[in-house]
Amino acid sequence: MSERKVLNKYYPPDFDPSKIPKLKLPKDRQYVVRLMAPFNMRCKTCGEYIYKGKKFNARKETVQNESYLGLPIFRFYIKCTRCLAEITFKTDPENTDYTMEHGATRNFQAEKLLEEEEKRVQKEREDEELNNPMKVLENRTKDSKLEMEVLENLQELKDLNQRQAHVDFEAMLRQHRLSEEERQRQEQEEDERETAALVEESRKRRLLEDSDSEEDTSPTQPQPALRPNPTAILDETPKAKRKAESWERSVGTLGSRPQLSGLVVKKTGLDTSIRRGRAPPLPDEETEAQKGGATCPEPYSWGVMKNGQVAGPAPQMPGTSSLSQLGVYSDSEDSSGSN
Repeated sequence: MSERKVLNKYYPPDFDPSKIPKLKLPKDRQYVVRLMAPFNMRCKTCGEYIYKGKKFNARKETVQNESYLGLPIFRFYIKCTRCLAEITFKTDPENTDYTMEHGATRNFQAEKLLEEEEKRVQKEREDEELNNPMKVLENRTKDSKLEMEVLENLQELKDLNQRQAHVDFEAMLRQHRLSEEERQRQEQEEDERETAALVEESRKRRLLEDSDSEEDTSPTQPQPALRPNPTAILDETPKAKRKAESWERSVGTLGSRPQLSGLVVKKTGLDTSIRRGRAPPLPDEETEAQKGGATCPEPYSWGVMKNGQVAGPAPQMPGTSSLSQLGVYSDSEDSSGSN
């Protein structure tokens, strides 16, 4: 089996290359090549800008009856990227450049046009001097006169600068040295000022931290223990108020409930007890009450006067007294209030 990539080919002994027929291709045959735009151009149809370096699949052909020093000139056909209009340009071996032919205008070629104009003027002058010797003399005279004028103007400018500008290099160096020293001194003063500010700030911060630490470490003064006020119990009267209210609700005032008001007797004198319809207490009982200092009501009360006479004592329930009845009423109200 033979190799896939064969470098040496077999030629038979009777091989004659002159007998190989040649293809007759046209001279203006076109080839498809891949190229980049050689310069910036703008399409004349749609105004689209085509920048230098943009790639195209172009058709290349050789220009007939046109060459430069035996070098062929090639023409390229491309299409606009927007409107697909055809644009053509060809090579320019004389100027080592490309020239635009059809379909677009070249941008940024003002310098090139200026150079071309200068070359054209120079070429016309050379052609004119070649056929007219007097023109050569005139041109030389004009050139020498122009050169002398330029030299005179340059000398005047030099003299003017020397008169107006007397440069003292020593003074310049001295001024530069002084300015450099002043700048260094200002920088040093600014550094010292910043250093002093930083030191002052750190000192204040340290003092503040020390004061805070002293406040934290200082022992706190013990608060004196609050002594109970002996008379504070007198101010706590909610229970007494509740008892008084229960007393009024159960017994009432002296004139509200006559069946219970007779149980309470206020000793304010003989006349007062008589006006209230009660008999004065017996001498023995009054003496005993005064001796004992008791202000509570007596265990019995006298009835109301009828027809100018004092009625006898009110009958009492056997085994009970008025004081025990009052205690029952007060206890019942306390229990109801606590509930």
